[in-house]
Amino acid sequence: MKARLDGKRVAISAGAAGLGLVMVRSFLAAGAFVTVADIDPVAVANLPAGVEGRCLDVADPDAIAGWLEPFSVVGVDVLVNNAGIAGPTAVVEDVEIDEWRRCLDVGLNAMFYAARCVVPGMKRSGAGAIINIASTAGLMGMPLRSPYVVAKHGVIGFTRTLAMELGRDGIRVNAIAPGSLHGDRMERVIAAHASAEGIEASAVREMYSQGVSMATFIDPQDVADLTLYLSSDAGRSISGQVIAVDGNTETLYPRR
Repeated sequence: MKARLDGKRVAISAGAAGLGLVMVRSFLAAGAFVTVADIDPVAVANLPAGVEGRCLDVADPDAIAGWLEPFSVVGVDVLVNNAGIAGPTAVVEDVEIDEWRRCLDVGLNAMFYAARCVVPGMKRSGAGAIINIASTAGLMGMPLRSPYVVAKHGVIGFTRTLAMELGRDGIRVNAIAPGSLHGDRMERVIAAHASAEGIEASAVREMYSQGVSMATFIDPQDVADLTLYLSSDAGRSISGQVIAVDGNTETLYPRR
């Protein structure tokens, strides 16, 4: 089944690279108008034709409001809260306070800033979809990644609460929990883990794979496809769910 979103207005944070860019292309192919916020000016300048891009820091509530305010009259039909950062890889006593705050600001607070901007318009139209990108790290603990894990647990709690709060207004809210995705970001996570534990990156990659029933990393397109489905009429009865696209994570990684 090919989901269609012809004419729908879709806002995606961190949409100029990686998973976000894959989602942008998928929404464009489905006929949507897409607006993107991203912190990388070069990536924003190279977005696909027809995409509106804004260069901003999603941790800044005023910047988020400035991005989404132009849609206050016509409304945003779909919000994809994709922004997040890996944060430090360290035991808790070595995590700097600024690192902790930054990880939660980008990975959790930014979702609140964006949601509060688009919800009034969605309520007026009696419809809308909000999709928050969480992580399998939001479903369990993970040593050495406390700020990231806390942010992703917060995303899931925010998702479930918003689904209850907004359901009577016809607004659906779901979270997607990707597993280890192929791409540059995961390679950086692997490198940081390897450095923190003093082991080879190949050993870390194997640990991550072996913690998954299907022993595999995930293609970002699989996450984009689910995002599209949840945004479309095909997903009209799905709300309040946390759906993992991960090959079934048994443990985030087998510890040595």
